[in-house]
Amino acid sequence: MTYIVGLTGGIGSGKTTIANLFADLGVPLVDADVVAREVVAKDSPLLSKIVEHFGAQILTEQGELNRAALRERVFNHDEDKLWLNNLLHPAIRERMKQQLAEQTAPYTLFVVPLLIENKLTALCDRILVVDVSPQTQLARSAQRDNNNFEQIQRIMNSQVSQQERLKWADDVINNDAELAQNLPHLQQKVLELHQFYLQQA
Repeated sequence: MTYIVGLTGGIGSGKTTIANLFADLGVPLVDADVVAREVVAKDSPLLSKIVEHFGAQILTEQGELNRAALRERVFNHDEDKLWLNNLLHPAIRERMKQQLAEQTAPYTLFVVPLLIENKLTALCDRILVVDVSPQTQLARSAQRDNNNFEQIQRIMNSQVSQQERLKWADDVINNDAELAQNLPHLQQKVLELHQFYLQQA
């Protein structure tokens, strides 16, 4: 069984950047966002159930899930959000557990934005948190997704606080600085952690 390092952080923290630096070192990733897209791929049984519940306006012209429309819908309707989570979370969890079980590398990076919120910490041997200030989260997310501040704030409010996330951390990478200036430091930090995780594994 591969040693599992859970990677998490709030919206806009730069989890993907850090995950990609580990991937550059040959570390396999099991990524919750990728799995979440796979389980609702075009013509999948789960996508059919979502269309049945929300109507065809939740699809793009290509017949794929319109994530922005769905996100807007569930963030304003708690019952719909609960229904969707009850449909998707068990399927995503099973697919991720299956992918983790198939890994043969010394360790695997398990990339999950809601690792703590969805109680997936028990699947991890160690937890790495990408930490940024709430101000950085807001600024980055608004720039990246063209989301309005209100929607980003709602997403942040639905996630655990910075303090709570850090309580779970075995290791922390601070990612507040701009990537252009900070990349060499991040690469060095990831390399050090990589060597440490190989020893742990």
